[in-house]
Amino acid sequence: MAGNSFGKIFTITTFGESHGEAIGGIIDGCPAGLALDFDAIEAEMQRRKPGQSAIVTQRKEPDSVKFLSGIFEGTTTGTPIGFVIENTNQKSNDYSHIKDTYRPSHADFTYDKKYGNRDYRGGGRSSARETACRVVAGAIAKQLLSEIKITAYVSGVGPLQLDKKHQVLQFDTIEDNPVRCPDPEMAVSMENYIKDIRKQGDTVGGVVSCVIKNVPIGLGEPVFDKLHAALGQAMLSINAVKGFEYGSGFSGTKMKGSEHNDVFNPDGSTQTNFSGGVQGGISNGEDIYFNVAFKPVATLMQKQPTITSEGEQVEMQGKGRHDPCVVPRAVPIVEAMAALVLADFWLLNKISKLSSE
Repeated sequence: MAGNSFGKIFTITTFGESHGEAIGGIIDGCPAGLALDFDAIEAEMQRRKPGQSAIVTQRKEPDSVKFLSGIFEGTTTGTPIGFVIENTNQKSNDYSHIKDTYRPSHADFTYDKKYGNRDYRGGGRSSARETACRVVAGAIAKQLLSEIKITAYVSGVGPLQLDKKHQVLQFDTIEDNPVRCPDPEMAVSMENYIKDIRKQGDTVGGVVSCVIKNVPIGLGEPVFDKLHAALGQAMLSINAVKGFEYGSGFSGTKMKGSEHNDVFNPDGSTQTNFSGGVQGGISNGEDIYFNVAFKPVATLMQKQPTITSEGEQVEMQGKGRHDPCVVPRAVPIVEAMAALVLADFWLLNKISKLSSE
């Protein structure tokens, strides 16, 4: 199986399955001399871990990270940083009923046809549990990019959407509610909606928005390595993601050029920011902002028709512990992937400047 690594300079390679002994990764390209804040890494893991509230999966995993290499006396050495996260609360029997049955809209069918076998326990390698490894790498990337502020939040759950033009977003309240919505009143509505969906044995999708501040001018490469293209790839690699838009996105298609152009101020800043902080694939110093669309979780606690590996038509119903809506736990994952992209381009810029001197 290829495709387990992300990045070109600051890279992360992940391994492991949802119900295996452990998951983990190797971070390569992290510069030497970075003093790590392990409490900050732990805090990021706590934001993603299961069982943190009544509206997420009740699988209980501490998600404690054990670092194996690349760190000496709390400081990176410049060598590969290896780490593992033990799986301590597997209930593989919850998946025995789908050993030979394909769950609709899951990776069961495609994995089986591509590889000739599949780990049916929680989806194995296709499980969103793999994203815990990304959060570890992203937490370190954030510390490397200490001047850059990355903030993601839930802006939509099903039909409930923030009206960003007229609502004052309170970023300091994001972690004060289980939905991670920066509008306290909307957060309550979203939480109640998710709880109602769960009672129905159903699931719902949503939107995670992200704002990145203090991005230096010049990150990103023309043509095939545009900054927004790399961000798009990063976000679309996250489980359950169905869409990515940055800047004005699809709403920009309804505007005229005279309305959409970001007119310059004398200092090079712009009066508007429909470009979303990226022009020509390169950061222009303005805030980068984008939206990531997540589909409803595919596992339902309702009966659905499906087929077996032999093509027999059967009926199945989900069992076990699953998120009714993934977006609350996806917030730190979106931030982590954004940090990995920015770390890659930030290091590339440093290398380019050194080679030109």
